[in-house]
Amino acid sequence: MTQHRDPFAMLLEFEQRSLAHVAGLPEQFDAPGLWRGIGYRLGERRLASAFDDVLEIVPMPPVTPVPGAQAWMLGVGNVRGNLLPIVDLKQFLEGERTVLHETQRVLIVRQPDGDVAVTIDELFGQRSFHDEQQVEPDGVAEGRYAHFVERAYRLADQTWGVFSLSRLARTPEFRQAAA
Repeated sequence: MTQHRDPFAMLLEFEQRSLAHVAGLPEQFDAPGLWRGIGYRLGERRLASAFDDVLEIVPMPPVTPVPGAQAWMLGVGNVRGNLLPIVDLKQFLEGERTVLHETQRVLIVRQPDGDVAVTIDELFGQRSFHDEQQVEPDGVAEGRYAHFVERAYRLADQTWGVFSLSRLARTPEFRQAAA
């Protein structure tokens, strides 16, 4: 004889088990010596930025060029009714234009005078690093990157630079997009 369980009782039990499991997450998330952020690639560099620096990750919106702007200022784009400046971050930092593609993503970054979208070459999603993985930022903090890469971690034979998007947004040159 098979016993049938009440579907509602099964859902309640599932909810209770889920909530019990979630109760431990804040301690795991704020574990000592653990740093988490958004991982991405810019040119040859693997970078990660703090969750607080990235408001949102969205597909590249259609861009309307702005006459008289710096070459790294691609133009403005409409993101859910808000016009945002769209910046080619690779071109700003390296002088080399990003090759845009149909799966292009942009990071929405808070600036003192309004948000800005910056292009990235590839999105890797959430990345976690432990203090013992910290290394010297050689290689990822060269040239203009040196102003924005705060530290670096080594994970699976890859060096990841921690890139401060908030410092970038406060940089006078970045804030002055007029040519």
